[in-house]
Amino acid sequence: MSSSHSPHAPADALAAILARIDAARKAALAPAAETRLIAVSKMHLAERIRPVLEAGHRIYGENRVQEAKMKWPPLRAQFPGVELHLIGPLQSNKAREAIELFDVIHSLDRPKLAEALRAEIDRAGRTPAMFIQVNTGEEPQKAGVAPHEAPAFIALCREKLKLPVEGLMCIPPAQEAPAPYFALLAKLARAQGLPYLSMGMSADFEIGIRFGATHVRVGTAIFGERE
Repeated sequence: MSSSHSPHAPADALAAILARIDAARKAALAPAAETRLIAVSKMHLAERIRPVLEAGHRIYGENRVQEAKMKWPPLRAQFPGVELHLIGPLQSNKAREAIELFDVIHSLDRPKLAEALRAEIDRAGRTPAMFIQVNTGEEPQKAGVAPHEAPAFIALCREKLKLPVEGLMCIPPAQEAPAPYFALLAKLARAQGLPYLSMGMSADFEIGIRFGATHVRVGTAIFGERE
């Protein structure tokens, strides 16, 4: 395969990341039963993604509904079994397309969006799994529900709207050690009986695994710098 001779071959990088995930799980005191790698393909062209698909990887993350809509239908037709995760902020007016396109939505973070997703699930008859995004650092510029508001919002989503909430997601403050924020997310999930934790990216996924991440979101370390 010619792509393996490029300066940054995505398939080789994928194998290296999977090996690091395995090593981090072995080193962790209490890792999750399984840690799944979401290969973050946002802002990468189809030809950059194809070698990773050819290597057998099937779980991908995108930030924007429009970009995913253009890129993924032809790739999915060629590579069955792809699981597509929306990991970027979601506007309520894009709820319909998100429900039609994605298998998992990681960025549920406000009542208006929750209601829009419920309406679109009822309309489409298709139910992606959902993660609630928690703004663990309470940063004003970031999406996510504040930690102290998370229990009430989780209850609204699960009990009133009957949404399939399976876990929590966070993006810790960039300039700080991520460990306390991952610990906080894990504690919140345990208290709410949620099995999944989407936490850890290219720079800190091994730390996420130490705190029980079930999903890590790695892009740059697999695909290289974005276009």
